[in-house]
Amino acid sequence: MTNRLRVLRAERGWSQGDLADRLEVSRQSVNAIETGRYDPSLPLAFRIAELFERAIEEIFVSPSKEVQP
Repeated sequence: MTNRLRVLRAERGWSQGDLADRLEVSRQSVNAIETGRYDPSLPLAFRIAELFERAIEEIFVSPSKEVQP
């Protein structure tokens, strides 16, 4: 699943550690979500959306909606 997490985090000048602290997860979890190696749980996705004041769909792109090469 692709996402805009890295862009949103960078817009605020936050490091992965800063975001991890705000979400109460590890920095490694943030990195794994940003790189698409880990899909967050629904509760975590909601926390991310609330933190950035966005709808989940504005941050995470459904695999069925991703553009195929």
